[in-house]
Amino acid sequence: MEILTIILLAIGLAMDAFAVSICKGLAMGKAQWRSMIVIGLWFGAFQAIMPIIGYFLGRSCYDLIKDYDHWIAAALLFLIGVNMIREALSGEEEDVNADIGFKVMLILAIATSIDALAIGISIAMDSDGSIFASALVIGVITMVISMVGVKIGSVFGDRFGTKAEILGGVILILIGVKVILEHTGYL
Repeated sequence: MEILTIILLAIGLAMDAFAVSICKGLAMGKAQWRSMIVIGLWFGAFQAIMPIIGYFLGRSCYDLIKDYDHWIAAALLFLIGVNMIREALSGEEEDVNADIGFKVMLILAIATSIDALAIGISIAMDSDGSIFASALVIGVITMVISMVGVKIGSVFGDRFGTKAEILGGVILILIGVKVILEHTGYL
């Protein structure tokens, strides 16, 4: 696979992580470097790991994964979005560290990288190139784009508070709807 193709693929795959990163930045109010790095590493690592897993599963499990990947991603995005809205409406102050805790970030990283698993499967079927070089490029680009997303979201989060967190939850739900519409042929 050519490097330009890999870069464009990486940017496309990073868009879900970018949108979720903006939501995280909105919820945080003020993004610190540590939070940006943690979120970037989670999303970047999963975007790099999933194509490798997909590549090695590609020949034997393609039919099983292609039928359900969109439902799994949508369900995870719905759950996180609804939870974000519920927390915003509860009026409870939430610690920023809780927002990027292991459980939350694991679910978000999986939800935003399921498409990368499918890409790994397609790379296994269509390419003789190195999956590891492709995965590295995908991971690094996703990490950088996610960090930028957190910063962009935090600028708006300072101004809008709870409404921003609700907006973040709605965005996650809409991404889930978009995933379903794309994979059912309506979009």
